[in-house]
Amino acid sequence: MRVLPAIALVCTASFYSSALASEEDFLKSIEGQWTGGGSVLTKLGGSNVNVSCNMQSDAASSSFSMNGTCRALAVVSRSFTANVKASGASYSGNYTGVSGKPSKLEGSRNGNTINLDVTWANPIYGDRAAKMTIEKVGDDGLRIRTIDRDPDTGKSIVTTQLDLRRR
Repeated sequence: MRVLPAIALVCTASFYSSALASEEDFLKSIEGQWTGGGSVLTKLGGSNVNVSCNMQSDAASSSFSMNGTCRALAVVSRSFTANVKASGASYSGNYTGVSGKPSKLEGSRNGNTINLDVTWANPIYGDRAAKMTIEKVGDDGLRIRTIDRDPDTGKSIVTTQLDLRRR
């Protein structure tokens, strides 16, 4: 009867070790220098502004960071950073964008996409909640999106979409 607890322990440790390796492999796959562009919504009901961006992503076995800059209209430049840690299937960290104040990130990975709940440092579009996805697209693509909710209609609105390619 003592064999069953030992087998359970070995299986649990083996599964946990496999999950850690899987997260490390995924995080390493998004490491590198990225360039591309996309669109940013400056206000609800407004138009999207096209941006061009450069980003550096660094990864360790259980964390990653992103440091980037996007330019619009060749004169306006905004920087962003994210620092995220993986613990098993859970991801948490912070994101600093236009406001210059860190916002909280929490979520998990599903396949090639990290799905994060964002708690903005200040209200944006009527509240402090949004979603962010960081999606690995093929071998050399990365898509970063923020999705917010229109306070009047309740509909989800993509407020930022960046499509980046490895340099």
